[in-house]
Amino acid sequence: METKQTAVNWLVEKLNQCEPLYSGVQSLEHKQYLDQLVEQAKQMEKEQIIKAYTNGSPEFFDMAEEYYNETYGN
Repeated sequence: METKQTAVNWLVEKLNQCEPLYSGVQSLEHKQYLDQLVEQAKQMEKEQIIKAYTNGSPEFFDMAEEYYNETYGN
């Protein structure tokens, strides 16, 4: 199965194509903060996809997480 790309991953990729995400970022602290924001956005998006897949039913969570991992990668 071909892995698809989430919207957050697509955005990060496009930003890096225009100008690397870290260009102009001087401190390691700011780079780490950007990394945290990207990871938080990815986690939020994953939760939204899983919730939509399960239609809010917790009994389907494992199946939804498996779907996410197969479709978008870990």
